[in-house]
Amino acid sequence: MIEEAETYLMAKGFRAVRVRKHGDIGRIEINRSDRKMFLDEQLMDEVSQKLKGIGFKYVTMELTGYERGWHGCMTGQIRALLASVKNGETDMDKAVKQLSELPFKDLGFASIDNHREIRVGYPEVIYCEGKTVEHVRDIVAYMLEKDSNILATRANDEIYEAIRKLTPDARYNKLGRTVTVKKRELPVPDSYIAIVCAGTSDLPVVEEAKETAEILGNKVKMVADVGVAGLHRLFAKMDVIGGAKVIVVAAGMEGALASVIGGLVDKPVIAVPTSVGYGANFSGLAALLGMLNSCASGVSVVNIDNGFGAAYQASMINHL
Repeated sequence: MIEEAETYLMAKGFRAVRVRKHGDIGRIEINRSDRKMFLDEQLMDEVSQKLKGIGFKYVTMELTGYERGWHGCMTGQIRALLASVKNGETDMDKAVKQLSELPFKDLGFASIDNHREIRVGYPEVIYCEGKTVEHVRDIVAYMLEKDSNILATRANDEIYEAIRKLTPDARYNKLGRTVTVKKRELPVPDSYIAIVCAGTSDLPVVEEAKETAEILGNKVKMVADVGVAGLHRLFAKMDVIGGAKVIVVAAGMEGALASVIGGLVDKPVIAVPTSVGYGANFSGLAALLGMLNSCASGVSVVNIDNGFGAAYQASMINHL
């Protein structure tokens, strides 16, 4: 009953949908950006009648929306495809081609993991460093065919220009070295991620984290330049930091800021050591070791300058 209802709604154009069954009641959860579709009274009546025909006595909609990643969207698309074959709307050869590319697409120089959205809820991310411009361009071109959101990290001007020629929706964060293309609106929780940095020199890592968190469907609040050399600056921002569901802290030098914040909040802290600092910083190694040895409970650590990894983990926590 539930699978039939979800397949029907996906075929109607709802991009992320889940149907819950509570006794005789069918409760629809949809992407918030799709709510406007229910302003169409004819569609609303049609959906209500269809779900009642499936077996629900009453049909309601969850006002807070669908609060998960794209896992439900992908499985719903598969169901919708199979239903369209069954109904004669899609021919067998076309369906077989779509399904054959579902696990991955071999481009010769890269195997695009199409199955990743189904497994983890988010599409593959493109790490540009070490790839040629042509490689990145061709990967993006294929992902755009799948209507996937694009996040390219460690990008440069040349890569951005190549992507911009493929789609005018490409957005370049030069400082964060990211290119994003938003093709779908993801469900965004009411809670937010705070991204904090010790100094202005840490901003490239912060911007990478910010772009990552936002393309994955999160609200972000940034707090910059509140390092331990002037703790009064940090205390002035504690309401913003403490109000987050999860906190990303980027710091170079000795990396002490993560421990300080970890001792002041009841939220998980993800520490990002940065390569900012003089010689004995050892390109971020000093900050990494300092964060790994933090006395504050609740502090976890990612690799040096890995704003992407910190934000991805923070997004998973924020969507729980």
